[in-house]
Amino acid sequence: MSSLTLKDIQSARQRIAPCIRRTPLSISAALSERLKTNVYVKLEMFQKTGSFKVRGAFSKALSLKPEEREHGIVAVSGGNHAQAVAYVARALGLRSLILMPESTPRNYIDATKGYGAQIKFAASAAAAFSEVAEYEHQGWVYIHPFDDPLVMAGQGTVGLEILEDVPQVTDVVISIGGGGFAGGVATAVKSLKPAVRIWGVETEGADCMAQSLAADKVVTLPAITSIARTLGAPAPSEQTLALAKQYLESVTVVPDSEAVSSLRFLLERLKILAEPAASCTLAAADRLRDKFNPERHLVLVLCGGNFAVEDLADLSRDDEDEAAA
Repeated sequence: MSSLTLKDIQSARQRIAPCIRRTPLSISAALSERLKTNVYVKLEMFQKTGSFKVRGAFSKALSLKPEEREHGIVAVSGGNHAQAVAYVARALGLRSLILMPESTPRNYIDATKGYGAQIKFAASAAAAFSEVAEYEHQGWVYIHPFDDPLVMAGQGTVGLEILEDVPQVTDVVISIGGGGFAGGVATAVKSLKPAVRIWGVETEGADCMAQSLAADKVVTLPAITSIARTLGAPAPSEQTLALAKQYLESVTVVPDSEAVSSLRFLLERLKILAEPAASCTLAAADRLRDKFNPERHLVLVLCGGNFAVEDLADLSRDDEDEAAA
């Protein structure tokens, strides 16, 4: 059992409320028709820095004692967490250092630098994580991307907003990276409305939680090969695995091709550009459609929108190449 509680999430909400956006949640006629149920989208991609990550980072940083703030905050990320920690540090007047894999896409590097963070590159995510202890020893405060109760509590505030905006909710589909976001949201929702079903999603090549649940122990992936780079945690933690066991109905693993197809549908029909780590929720809902009916109320959590225009252009070129072949 996890130590994360509803009270933790409610406290985090009070703490971070002045610093974040209350993101929109709306029903989608196009998705409701597609899935033959009542479908809503939680547009967390419109959060500051383009993803839910600032919720957890603010929750942690605002909890620090004055002496803990002196040196600064350090994080490991090649994606949305990097931008979030950099943004939070700038907002609170703290120094920030981000340890990044060398493979990090340029748009994430530029955005993180733009928020004033110092960046140090490592050969891989695993190598970056291995350097954290040295910086903690120097006095930096580490903000883990998911395995921290304060971070999870902040991320779980999305669940409180879902329940307020769609009190009739019956199902939530949510992406899993390391599992802190899904675990936090599930804790909030299930604590207040136990009958709601929480469906987890991963993509092939970034499916550490599905593999860990199947093995009944933490499984570490040798590499992240999915296009959904922001789901690229090499492994869940003991705590996030416990939350997944406790609260999730299942974890659906979808191929990149279905995440990209769903990305296109959301862009063309809803006029929103979700990153593959978010659009995969629609791909999973497609696969789970026999679990829903016209009486149910399904929320897709679109957790992030940090997808570079260049990457979108690359997808179009790939399609043209396939058509020409």
